[in-house]
Amino acid sequence: MWKCLALIVLALSFSPSQGDPSQQPIWLLSVQGAIGPAIADYIDRGIGSAKDDQAQLVIIQMDTPGGLDKSMRHIIQAILASEIPVATFVAPSGARAASAGTYILYASHIAAMAPGTNLGAATPVQIGAPSLPNPAKPDKPNQPPPEKTDKDSAPEPATTMERKVINDAAAYIQSLAELRGRNVEWAIAAVRSAKSLSAQQAVNNNVIDLMANDLDDLISQLDGFTLTINNREITLATADAELVQHQPDWRNQFLAVITDPSVAYILLLVGIYGLIFEFSNPGTGLPGILGGISLLIAFYALQVLPISYTGLALILLGLGLMIAEALSPSFGIFGFGGVAAFAIGSVMLMDTDLPAFQIAFPIILGVTAASAALMIFLLGMVWRSRHARVVTGLDTLIGTITTVESIYHDQPTVWVHGERWSVQCNEVLTTGDTVRITGTTGLTLNTEKVTPP
Repeated sequence: MWKCLALIVLALSFSPSQGDPSQQPIWLLSVQGAIGPAIADYIDRGIGSAKDDQAQLVIIQMDTPGGLDKSMRHIIQAILASEIPVATFVAPSGARAASAGTYILYASHIAAMAPGTNLGAATPVQIGAPSLPNPAKPDKPNQPPPEKTDKDSAPEPATTMERKVINDAAAYIQSLAELRGRNVEWAIAAVRSAKSLSAQQAVNNNVIDLMANDLDDLISQLDGFTLTINNREITLATADAELVQHQPDWRNQFLAVITDPSVAYILLLVGIYGLIFEFSNPGTGLPGILGGISLLIAFYALQVLPISYTGLALILLGLGLMIAEALSPSFGIFGFGGVAAFAIGSVMLMDTDLPAFQIAFPIILGVTAASAALMIFLLGMVWRSRHARVVTGLDTLIGTITTVESIYHDQPTVWVHGERWSVQCNEVLTTGDTVRITGTTGLTLNTEKVTPP
């Protein structure tokens, strides 16, 4: 038994986590495109998997124009909580770490960039959008124009809410810069004035730690690099370390698809229309199942996306009005009001200015046009049904010309549409007289005598 324990202790002493650091792998995570829920989940789970694999370093190779604030903070929290070093590398040449990418770069234990890359422009997009120009004030006579200063390049927030957003973002990136010992002043300027830097300028201004031509050059430069995590000094041994490229799994790929705003929008509509069809034709089954699944997936996607609940309410109101038009026609008032509410709500649904998280306008236009076409089709059916010739009921007998077949107990009778009817007339009728049916009284037909030509 003692020999077994000794072998276990000996095996643990030679494990990669406690032995030669060069035996511990390096994990590579690749980020391309806007930062969203799928990328945040990919990086968070990737860092966790790297820890389970006893990796010595995680490299995030990044090329992003920015992204959602919630997803960015999710990634930063995962980096700050990581027990293994995380190096963010802006590459290849021509890539960028704009907006949210700048925050992630500042939060990383090691910040690196390839030549020909840039970072910055970290102003929240809602604040950075152009505003309406203020009316020009008349110049006083003989007064020279005011001189421009550096502060004039940074637009002042116009509202209290904008000031709160700017101050919160500036304080956040300042705390990250202080934590990693990087340039605080430029970090604040990147938020307040949307400043940007090239890779070489970033190195010269202590914004990043180093420049590397490519991934191999970065790994070579990090060999022997020393840093401190949780009061624990770590020295990297990357020269002979294995590089593990961690690809997104099916969960990340599925999340990336459903969190596309256009896909989430289509799933929402498929779900609603599927349930409507199932409720209008109970027992069909398939539309209800597909509708329920689509609606639940759409709700999951929308709860991780920045949506406007006013826009969602307008979409639901529009669908409700269109359903009301189909069930109780109102000559288009409900129908076209529903189409208008639906179109406005679709445009307002995504509460962000980021192009990557907007619903494609052709999709909105196509769905709205299809809904309008459906309303026109239903209104056409209603109009035709109101002006069509009656083909059932007693009203179909009106105008029919027939002949008196017999007189039974002083009651003339006729044969119409395969049935024998009693008739009454203001004139005396005899067998063989020709009459035209003008109306009904109970089960008796009202007639008028027709004189043969």
